[in-house]
Amino acid sequence: MYDKNKIIPGIIVFLLLFTFPVWYNAAFGSDSKVPDPQIVTKEKNCVESREYMRTQHMDLLNQWRDAVVRYDMRMYKTADGKKVEISLTNTCLKCHSNKTQFCDSCHDYLAVKPYCWDCHIAPME
Repeated sequence: MYDKNKIIPGIIVFLLLFTFPVWYNAAFGSDSKVPDPQIVTKEKNCVESREYMRTQHMDLLNQWRDAVVRYDMRMYKTADGKKVEISLTNTCLKCHSNKTQFCDSCHDYLAVKPYCWDCHIAPME
């Protein structure tokens, strides 16, 4: 190798720059905390389990939208056998009425822009 004095330091610098984000995060961590959305009412039962709603609520809302708009289905049977009305306003917003504290806290944290409010009226806070 004719340029051994240039190639080896170049590889070392490349590896340091390439792995810098990993080392920086390990040393300093992240200051942002995962939000914990607060339910406004005393009722503790949601349509599905808390874990399911945290990870799959967007899919559930899309299924509800399709069921109502395409098939005129207005009732949803939960995993435990209860029937609830398929309605963002009359079902979800009864407990989750504070959009800023509940919806926006998580959506802002994840940098997600849901399109719910393109059709639905945002709740008054």
